[in-house]
Amino acid sequence: MIKNHPQKQEFFSLIEKIFNYFSEMLNFLATVWILLLMLLITADVIGRAFFSHPIAGVPEMVSLSIVAIVFLQLSSTLRANRITRSDMLFTLLEKRAPKFKYFLELVFSIAGLYIMLIIAKASYPKLLKSIERQEFVGAIGHFTAPTWPIKLIIIIGSLAIAIQFAINAIKGLIKLFGSSK
Repeated sequence: MIKNHPQKQEFFSLIEKIFNYFSEMLNFLATVWILLLMLLITADVIGRAFFSHPIAGVPEMVSLSIVAIVFLQLSSTLRANRITRSDMLFTLLEKRAPKFKYFLELVFSIAGLYIMLIIAKASYPKLLKSIERQEFVGAIGHFTAPTWPIKLIIIIGSLAIAIQFAINAIKGLIKLFGSSK
């Protein structure tokens, strides 16, 4: 496999490094978004409490933001191995049957890749429809926000997560069929 081909290993490492940078940029964007959202919510609370004048559209912005933030941060979360799962089984298998653990991780990665590609594929027509119909959330005359940017973020995030699952699958194949490291 790759371990016997230094050029392939270097190419894979370069691709992984570039993608890691992209994934961290998505994570950074989501983190900044969270900070701005916290400031917006704080300003809304102050506006409500002290001036009896809330900021229009805060509930809509928060609901759209939650979805966007999750999809922006998920590839970085997966790369950092922070996805929620039962580690007790994997810890036990690592000691008793490491190859089976690698196999389960490979299956998990392939399933995740498949699911994220389905989400991205299913989201694409919805993105086009929201652009075509100029869909928005909110109330006309009060507050409106287009939905297409969030739908685009869902697609970008899904593809980023799919790429991370693919990287994990390749690493899993290397562990399963490569050296015993």
